[in-house]
Amino acid sequence: MKRTWSIAAALGDDVPLYFYSHLFAHHPELREMFPVAMGAQRDKLFAALGHIISHVDRIDDVGEFVRQLGRDHRRFSVIPEHYSMVGSSFLATLQRYLGAEWTDAVARDWADAYGTIAKVMVIAAEDASDETPPWWEGEVTAVDRRSLDVAVLTVRLPQDFTYVPGQSAAVEVPALPRTWRYLSPANAPRPDGTVEFHVQLVPGGLFSTAAVRKTSPGDVIRVGAPVGEQLTADGGRDLLLVAGGTGLAPLSAVLDGVADRWRRDGSGPRVDLFHGARVPWNLYDEARLRDLATREPWFSFHPVVSDDTTFPGYRGWVGTAAAAHPSSTGRLALVCGSGAMVSHTVAELLSAGVPRDDIRYEDYTGIEDNSSPTGEEQLEGTR
Repeated sequence: MKRTWSIAAALGDDVPLYFYSHLFAHHPELREMFPVAMGAQRDKLFAALGHIISHVDRIDDVGEFVRQLGRDHRRFSVIPEHYSMVGSSFLATLQRYLGAEWTDAVARDWADAYGTIAKVMVIAAEDASDETPPWWEGEVTAVDRRSLDVAVLTVRLPQDFTYVPGQSAAVEVPALPRTWRYLSPANAPRPDGTVEFHVQLVPGGLFSTAAVRKTSPGDVIRVGAPVGEQLTADGGRDLLLVAGGTGLAPLSAVLDGVADRWRRDGSGPRVDLFHGARVPWNLYDEARLRDLATREPWFSFHPVVSDDTTFPGYRGWVGTAAAAHPSSTGRLALVCGSGAMVSHTVAELLSAGVPRDDIRYEDYTGIEDNSSPTGEEQLEGTR
C-alpha cells in the first residue's frame, strides 16, 4: 500500500482534481460541505487519506490522531454515509491512476484499510457526540487591531465551552462559511466566558482576511472542540516560553494560568517568555507583557527582533536568543510559531543542552490539513 500510494502521490495535481470531480459528480450534495474557494488546497483531503490509510499497519501509533480527526469532522456535519461516498471516490481515483498496479489484491487491501480507518473515525465521533456538541457559538464583543497585521478578537462563549491553557480550537467566522482554521485562546478561562483569539492578516489569506477585516462586534462565530496537549503546562515546573508572531497566543494563555496560580496560592512556576518578530512594531503585546514583568518577580519578558539593527534589545532569531539565555536549562520549554520557527528553536535548544523531553511543541499540520479543506497555516508567526 505504501508503494502504490507513493506512485499516486507523485502524479501531481491531476489526481486530487479527479478525486473531487468524481466525488462531486456522483454526490453533488457534498459540494456545499466544502469552501467555495478550494484553490491550491484541494489536494489536502486526498493526500491525508492516502497517507493515513497507507499507514494502517501502524494503527496503534496513529489511532488517537485518527480518532481526533473523527471528532473534528463533526463540525462539517459528517455522517457515516459520507465516509462511504468519499471512500468510493478515493478508490476509483486510485484505480484510474495506478493502472496495471491496481490488482485485485491491491484493491482489497485499500478497501479493507479504508474501512478500518473510517470505522475508527465514526466511533470516535459518535462517542464525542455523547459529551460535547460539534461546535459552540460565541458572540464577538471586540475586534482590536493591535498592529499592522495582527488583530485580537474577543469572543464570549457559553459556560460549557471548557479548555486548558495552551490548547487550540477550530474557528469559523460568518464572512467565510465552511472554512475553519485552528486558533488558540490567548487567555486562561475566565468567569465571564470571554476568550481572546490572535489572528495575523496574511496577504491573500482567505480566513485571516475574513477574521481581521470582515468580522465585527455582534457577529456570531463557531468554535470547535479544544485539542492539543503539548503546550499545556503540567505540574509546578518553571517554564521557558518561546513564541514567534501569533504563536504567542497559546503561550499567553499558559502565562495567564500561571498568573492566576500565583494570585490564588502565592506560589507557582517561574516563567521566562521570549517573543520574536521581524520588526519592533510587530511585538503586538509588548506593552502588556512588559507591564506584567515589572509587577511580578516570577516573570521575565524578552522581546526579540530579527530585521531591525537599531532595536535596543535581543536581535536575531528568537530561538537563538532563548537558547543562549541561562533560563534555557532546567525548565520545561514550550515552543510555538511557524513551522520554520519551531524547527529552528528546537535545534537551538538541543544544541544548548536542553533535553529533548524538556522541549514541547504542538504539530497541527495533520489536523489542519485533514479536517479542513482550507490548509492555511494554523500559526503564521515569524522567527
